[in-house]
Amino acid sequence: MNYHIAQINIARMVAPIDSDVMADFVNNLDQINALAETTTGFVWRLKGDGNDATSLRPYEDERIIVNMSVWETIEALHQYAYYSAHVEFFRRRTEWFSKLGTPILALWWIPQGHIPTVAEAQEKLAILEQHGPTPLAFTFKQRFTVEQMLAHA
Repeated sequence: MNYHIAQINIARMVAPIDSDVMADFVNNLDQINALAETTTGFVWRLKGDGNDATSLRPYEDERIIVNMSVWETIEALHQYAYYSAHVEFFRRRTEWFSKLGTPILALWWIPQGHIPTVAEAQEKLAILEQHGPTPLAFTFKQRFTVEQMLAHA
């Protein structure tokens, strides 16, 4: 069986999504999402009511937004996140988002063809918060292989 890498990242907006403070972030979502979709290794991304996931509010805090995607390899996701035009917006994250006291990013292996749910992704963030990086949920800084995940199951 082949596996892909899934990711969730969450962020708490410093202001409502329709505020002037968030305008530059919102106005560039289509461009950054299109870049992801045309990047080698991209498989899927979460969408809400529009072309992005900003309409979804899976947390009690209405200012927390969620982003999820699936990639063929962790290297493809890493390349997109840190070595494409996406990084310019990543560097500006403090303009739009406040720090959270819990993990904001989780990575995990999924069988090829599986589309992860938001609830599944929230579980991965909880695993990361409770246990730190493990083969079930990890980060770019402390990665685990598919083999390690399978051995852990």
